[in-house]
Amino acid sequence: MLKAVEKKRAYADIVKQIRTLIEKGRLKKGDQLPPERELSETFKVSRATVREAVRTLDSMRLVESRQGDGTYVLASSEEALVQPLAAALLHEKDDLADIFSIRKIIEPVIAQRAAEHATSEETKELEEILGQQGKDLSLGVNIVETDSAFHRSLARMARNRVMERLLLAIVDLLAQTREGYLQNEERAERSLRGHREILSAIKRGDGSAAKQAMRRHLESVEEILFQKKKGNRRMRGG
Repeated sequence: MLKAVEKKRAYADIVKQIRTLIEKGRLKKGDQLPPERELSETFKVSRATVREAVRTLDSMRLVESRQGDGTYVLASSEEALVQPLAAALLHEKDDLADIFSIRKIIEPVIAQRAAEHATSEETKELEEILGQQGKDLSLGVNIVETDSAFHRSLARMARNRVMERLLLAIVDLLAQTREGYLQNEERAERSLRGHREILSAIKRGDGSAAKQAMRRHLESVEEILFQKKKGNRRMRGG
């Protein structure tokens, strides 16, 4: 499975080989990597080089080093394709507007695919989530949990595991921003209306309408979230 690497690019080659094995499913989630000494012998490199590669894989959330226990694979084959991008996004968490822009590209397509692939049971699940969201809103409970459940369900219904993982990573990065946004009752009501429009399109099996409804929903959120920040920057700039 593993082979010796060229010294001039040993660290990068180790990362690439292990990541490829995860992507192909030959190393599965929960599998333990060979000990550092054995990896050093297999790759024909120093143990320091192995440690550097493992630290990189750890930072990419592909593996986890457990003190005194070894190194274990954290990601499934689908996650291995997405986690490096998610990790890169985490390093840019101060640029939320750019992350949200990526969400605007991905999630309308997810809504379209959900409308095209949804089963009656899945549609019923979305109805139940929005029913609970309406109850929470009437009781003054923050709807961030049902909001997340709605978007997670849509991602699953799209029948694309890579797209699903990527969206969930992006939604997690925006969690704090979304929670603050949904604390406002008027915004929460607007969000629920947007969700209901998306659900209506999904129930009709109208992928194009679902895509447009999701885009309108996200643009409505974006306008409130980031226009204020832009205005603040202009004020500080004089």
